[in-house]
Amino acid sequence: MGYSSQQVRDLERLGVIPTAVRGANGYRLYEQRHIIALGTYRALAAAIGPVPARQLLPTLLASTLDEAAEMIDELHAAIARDRARVREARRGVDTVLTEAADAFDEHDAMTIGELAQALDVRPSALRHWEHEGLVSPDRITGSQARRYDARAITEARMVAALRSGGSPIPPIARILSQLRETGLTMEARALLDERLADLSRRSIALLEAASHLHALLVAREPSRPPVIR
Repeated sequence: MGYSSQQVRDLERLGVIPTAVRGANGYRLYEQRHIIALGTYRALAAAIGPVPARQLLPTLLASTLDEAAEMIDELHAAIARDRARVREARRGVDTVLTEAADAFDEHDAMTIGELAQALDVRPSALRHWEHEGLVSPDRITGSQARRYDARAITEARMVAALRSGGSPIPPIARILSQLRETGLTMEARALLDERLADLSRRSIALLEAASHLHALLVAREPSRPPVIR
């Protein structure tokens, strides 16, 4: 199935495939249920990633049928939630760009607490974004308290939108640099569109994994003679 002997032993040690019984000669005896579990792991890894798949399969193997069904339902629900967040982020990016040119009253400047509340993030997130060079608030003379003007608010809103869509810091930094220099936003939109395309790919891959998951749940009890060594 494309795995080395060591990889199979590692997956067995991690509980991804059931523990194999040993023959009189000490060799592991693998059954059809092991082949099914290995195929399920490969299919799930393609849909949700190798690490989440390795974490999920031992629980699936040990769970009741109702518990397993609930966990599988949650995989689909998580993708749906991610897709909704990315679409909301896409709308947020468009809104930020549309409103960026609006006249700004200096009385509308915000403190870190006010902006955090407006964006529904923690103040620590705003401080982290500042540390990463994504947002550049002014400092109030004498107190060193942060003051977010129109530019800083726009930056923070853009970061919040892209982060909620699952985008990592480095490409966001590149996009903000582009926005400051030229006002271009194609990359911001493309980043979220790529995320949506990846979620669609994962959703289809999860559907493809459904037959493997069904076979795994049916074959959890050892009932067949060994078929490979």
